[in-house]
Amino acid sequence: MTEQRLSPGDPAPDFTLSDSEGTKVSLSDFRGQSVVVYFYPAAGTPGCTKQACDFRDNLAELNDAGYQILGISPDKPEKLAKFVANEQLTFPLLADPDKTVLTEWGAFGEKKNYGRIVQGVIRSTFIVDPEGKISKALYNVRATGHVAKLIKDLNI
Repeated sequence: MTEQRLSPGDPAPDFTLSDSEGTKVSLSDFRGQSVVVYFYPAAGTPGCTKQACDFRDNLAELNDAGYQILGISPDKPEKLAKFVANEQLTFPLLADPDKTVLTEWGAFGEKKNYGRIVQGVIRSTFIVDPEGKISKALYNVRATGHVAKLIKDLNI
């Protein structure tokens, strides 16, 4: 089974998900701004923590360049709240426990994990332009060094 993948120029599928405090956040709330939407497997795991902290540590630079950050995982809001508090994260993390948004964005499906093919979250990052279109679609990104590479690729 091949999952749907998004490509530059595609409209970004809109979504409304709860953040770590249970507040509903929609992608359409950010129309007119550039948004980095990143999907990660699980709050509090080493790779996901590293990636989230890299976004946190570079948030001012990204925000100054006009980018908002949204992180999405299949975790429930309660788990996200602990992750936000433990790592002092300063951008919204959104809960997609039924994996609807992950699937729509092609960030859930078959992947290799330690040589085995499993169903799971495909660590992915998307840049959504102010008109709501995908300008970059990056699948199977590495947690470490990803934010630095993104900043370089975006010429920030």
